[in-house]
Parts: sequence; C-alpha cells; structure tokens
Amino acid sequence: MTANRAILDVAVLAELVRSAQPPTLLDVRWTLAKDGQAAYAAGHLPGAVFADLDADLCGQPGAGGRHPLPDPAELQAALRRLGVRAGHRVVVYDAGGSNPTGAAARAWWTLRWAGHPDVRVLDGGYAAWVADGQPVTTEVVDSQSGDFEVHPGHMPVWTEADAADRRNTLLDARIPARFRGEVEPVDPVAGHIPGAVNVPAAETVDAAGLLKPLHIDGDEIGAYCGSGVTASQLVLALWEQGQRPALYVGSWSHWIQDPDRAVAEGDSS
Repeated sequence: MTANRAILDVAVLAELVRSAQPPTLLDVRWTLAKDGQAAYAAGHLPGAVFADLDADLCGQPGAGGRHPLPDPAELQAALRRLGVRAGHRVVVYDAGGSNPTGAAARAWWTLRWAGHPDVRVLDGGYAAWVADGQPVTTEVVDSQSGDFEVHPGHMPVWTEADAADRRNTLLDARIPARFRGEVEPVDPVAGHIPGAVNVPAAETVDAAGLLKPLHIDGDEIGAYCGSGVTASQLVLALWEQGQRPALYVGSWSHWIQDPDRAVAEGDSS
C-alpha cells in the first residue's frame, strides 16, 4: 500500500484478510438513525471491529457543528481501544451502495488527519464485499490494544472564513433539494453557503457503489455538507485523482450557528 492511494478493492482486501498480517479492519457503517451497531451485529467482515462514527471519531455536537473534530486525546484513546497501531495498515468500510453516507470516507479522513499514513477505504463497502461472495461473520472481535499516537493536522481543514472566500472553490455534497433549500430534514435552517457549487456525493460512485473519477477545477478546493461526513466522500474521490481538497468539518450545521452568516437558496449562489 502507498500513502497516496485512498481506495482498496475487494479482491486485494480478501487476500490481505487471509494473510499472516491482516490489516486492522474498522466497520464504520453509520446513518442518521444510528443503526451501525445493529448492522455490524447482523454481519461484518471477518476480523472487523465496530467503530462508532459519533462516539469514537467525532467530537460532541454543539457550536462546532453536529460532527466536529474530535479532541486529540479522546480520539487517541478510542483508536487504541479499536486496535489501531503505529506502522500497521488500517482498512475502513461502510455500507456502500449507490447513495454513499461518507462514513468510511470520514473515518479515513480522520485517521489521516490524526497522522496515520496507511489508511484505505474498501471500494464499494460492505455491499461490494457481499456481492463478490466474500465471507461474513457475526463473531464479535475482541480488538487488541493499539499504540497509535495522534498528531493532528495532516489533512487540509477549512474554517468558515475559507468557505466564505469566493476565491476558493466550495463544493456542497448534499442532495440538490437540500442545496436549493427546498427541504431540510436535519438542520434548523435551509439553504446553502453563498458561492457553493452542488456536487452530490452520489455522483462519486457508480450503480454498484464503486468510486468513479471526479475532477474539479480550482487551485483551492473545499467540501462541506450538513456536518462534514458526506462531504468527506468528495474529498476521498478527489484525493484518489491526485487532488488535495480541504474539508470544512463544521459544514452547514456550523455555518448556521451565526445568524449573521449569509444563506443562499435555489440553484444560484
């Protein structure tokens, strides 16, 4: 594995799982309904441990948004409990499918931000693994204690000032209806950040949920969504193409904390 790649396909992972030194496997299936633990219990990749996106990989919801950056010390404790080790590769996966949640991408991003150089996302997620006929299990793994030390700051992060700067290229990963402000099922204010361009996360994958090439023109590119999870899918797709976009972690749920920040609706900015 090389640090410049972000994706790993099913066939390669299947070989690694059966090898003498399998990677640390993190199951980060997640939805707003918080049913990832139940999905893990119903079946998961052999050797995988469940990582709770909310409790293990993000900070507490609040002024920083619904999924802010985690406290480094708390993140380190969580990663060690999950068995993440220094110098040992990590592979993360979520449910996959044609409507990506971005959970595995956010886990990948967080570990890279924390300084882990060898993290991959299973292309197509759990759905691709099952579709390929690979084995699954309901056996719960007792993870070995890890020793990874968190050193934050290894991935580009945007603030609200960066998102507001019209010289930058700002991508909104939410569905078009949320971007236009027609619906808002989660946050108390509808609309989008002025100047943003809507690139729904679903455009990053094909019908099978496998990553598609995505290239966005611009020297300074950042992505946001409702809370910095789905937007990680855009960051992942662009990273795989050699671009290095930033993540506005607080995203819309942080932007609307200040009523003086402008809100746009419709297709225009």
